[in-house]
Amino acid sequence: MSDEILIRRATVADVETIARHRAAMFVDMGSASPEVVQPLASETLGYLREAMPRGEYVGWLTSLANQPGDVVAGAGVQLRRILPFPRRRADGRVEVAWGQQGIVLNVYTEPAHRRQGLARRLMQEVLAWANESKLDSLVLHAAPDGRALYEHMGFAPTNEMRFLGAKEGETAPSLA
Repeated sequence: MSDEILIRRATVADVETIARHRAAMFVDMGSASPEVVQPLASETLGYLREAMPRGEYVGWLTSLANQPGDVVAGAGVQLRRILPFPRRRADGRVEVAWGQQGIVLNVYTEPAHRRQGLARRLMQEVLAWANESKLDSLVLHAAPDGRALYEHMGFAPTNEMRFLGAKEGETAPSLA
């Protein structure tokens, strides 16, 4: 990337930008239609206004050095507590991880600034922060366009499955 970039921590003052990016991300992936953009952004705003002051959501925003007020990319981590679990260390030993997990969310780059390394730089910030924070695990749900980047940075597919609803002819509770 020829232009120098600035990366900074997001604050509660940035929730509208984060919410806009989140809604645009889902539209770009084909997961949301235009009629849900406003309700999704609105619900995201409400969540972030509460979660950021509690330290439950941490975000980073990127701008070009010559336009520091224009955010062109962002990424975030939602912190959550999960049950303790066995974790294999790099040296092969198994230990108990106490369950502090981060889920990477909202990795988004404005279309005009894609394929310039911004998502990679943001993910480097996320990984450095996660290491400093001593998280027990860091997970994400990769969009097809981001999968190669995440795998290159050390993320690997796991055994997670997601309930999408009962198959035809089967009965199951609805999650909606």
